[in-house]
Amino acid sequence: MRVVGFTGASGTGKSHRASWVARERGIQYIIDDGLLIKENRVIAGYSAKKEKTRVGSIKRALFTDDDHVREVKRAIEQHKPEAILILGTSDGMADKIAERLGLPAVSEYVHIEDVADEFEIKQALATRREQGKHVIPVPTFEIKKDFSGYFLDPLQIFRRKGKLSFQPDGEKSVVRPTFSYLGSYTISDYTIYQIVEFVVSGFDGVSRISRFRAENHPDGIYMEMDLVLKYGFPIRELVREIQQKVSEEIERLTALNIRQFNVTVKSLVVEK
Repeated sequence: MRVVGFTGASGTGKSHRASWVARERGIQYIIDDGLLIKENRVIAGYSAKKEKTRVGSIKRALFTDDDHVREVKRAIEQHKPEAILILGTSDGMADKIAERLGLPAVSEYVHIEDVADEFEIKQALATRREQGKHVIPVPTFEIKKDFSGYFLDPLQIFRRKGKLSFQPDGEKSVVRPTFSYLGSYTISDYTIYQIVEFVVSGFDGVSRISRFRAENHPDGIYMEMDLVLKYGFPIRELVREIQQKVSEEIERLTALNIRQFNVTVKSLVVEK
């Protein structure tokens, strides 16, 4: 297996250019901040951007946790990549990551100065310093399950071309980590309720929502809803369809991860 290191100081734009550097060298797999990524898709790992402290973030990126190492190793053994690009703040960091994951020694080093000029590097550093943003080389909809409730900002607009069809390639996700002093991005419970109400109103078998509750936890949103249905509609089938449609729309519109959505049918009404 060929292992290439892509190194540079923190905030100089490595993640932003990682996909391009990998493509130029015929590499499909990237290791960046604790994640194993294949062609814009997260294969395994736990992102360092999700850690609550800077020290925790560094440890995660260096694969100091044995369970984390085992998960990524297992994925590498399954996929058997011909080459891997490892991102690090120094050549030594790339070497340590390769050693922790049981990979061959790094055979080539690409430095950020090789692929970006001085102005671009300064611009990237200013963005990190002033806005606290970090880039992960995968699309937003790939990482929302890991960053539920956090700030997600696609660098490029991706358009739905049809059901489950998205604009391919070229999109990256900007993440403000939880340890950033700049605060967090929040969506009120009432906004969630309005989305739910709008979706549910489109079902013929529903009379009204009698109760709704949403709680935001670190791993995602937990929702409960009581419904009054119209007599004559298959209850189980209708409720499953409502659960699926509501979850899809909330995730599509807010990038929040729905961990649990419980629906209770409280009563039935008979229409004249």
